Amino acid sequence: MKESIFVKQNYSKWVRFEQDLTEDPDELAARFISVTDDLAYAKTFFPKSNTTAYLNGLAAHFHQSIYVNKKEKSGRFKSFWITELPLLFKKHEKQLLYSFLFFVVFCFIGALSAKFDDSFVRLILGDGYVNMTNENISKGDPFGVYKKEGEFAMFFYIASNNIFVSFYTYVSGIFASVGTVYNLVKNGIMLGSFQYYFFSKGLGWQSVLVIWIHGTLEISAIVIAGGAGLVLGNSILFPKTYKRIVSVTRGAKEGLKIVIGLVPIFVCAAFLEGFITRHTEMPLLLSLSILLASLSFMVWYVIIYPNYLSQKLKNDKPGETEH
Repeated sequence: MKESIFVKQNYSKWVRFEQDLTEDPDELAARFISVTDDLAYAKTFFPKSNTTAYLNGLAAHFHQSIYVNKKEKSGRFKSFWITELPLLFKKHEKQLLYSFLFFVVFCFIGALSAKFDDSFVRLILGDGYVNMTNENISKGDPFGVYKKEGEFAMFFYIASNNIFVSFYTYVSGIFASVGTVYNLVKNGIMLGSFQYYFFSKGLGWQSVLVIWIHGTLEISAIVIAGGAGLVLGNSILFPKTYKRIVSVTRGAKEGLKIVIGLVPIFVCAAFLEGFITRHTEMPLLLSLSILLASLSFMVWYVIIYPNYLSQKLKNDKPGETEH
């Protein structure tokens, strides 16, 4: 390849790297790899050219930036929740949206299937659960399932199970997103048929006020875990300008950070389910307050705050940078 063609193919990328500055360690590493690959090519075919000298300087700049970023800040843990995780939500908002749409669409499919097929609920939820719930309804305690276990045992089981499900949903994205989509479909159909079952018994709104005390956080987190799985899957399917291995490494790291960020949410949801949901006769105002507070937090932290933070960082970005 002639030097002029090599420069023409890559110059816009090099300029973008210089002008579009970032402090993200993963992004810095990816740019460093890309520039050193170009530098190696230039050294091989144009060893004494200005292009090689330019790339050598650019690579040195990224090497220095990576070295500086290796020094962890004292507030690293705090910055993860306040800055890094919300910005990941913003960066991958499309994947989160697709995950939400998959889940909601198959919730409706599950509900419609339960409506037009009397055996569907038993197929999805199992005879044991349906029979037990029917017995509880006949006893006047339709949500007695939440009172069967002790608070601590229920809390521990639910938290560990939901965290496992979220990681499994994320890791399933390695199969070109198919595994993640399958888990979203399965969970969506299950929720839709489950919710329709209570509406068919005349307990729909009561079930919302009881089950969604913990379900708001729990279901939201599962949808976000689905988004993390799509981040991983898309990094395989659409590497863009990166080498596929670099793209997959980036996608895996960013998806994993999202899933790790969900752990406190699952713990809070498990606490609500283990200790609060069992009080099925709580005042309407209290139930609504918990439900709306949970929903407001998820909308604010996953949508509103990331957009605000992203815009703020753009506005604060300096126009010129000294090297």
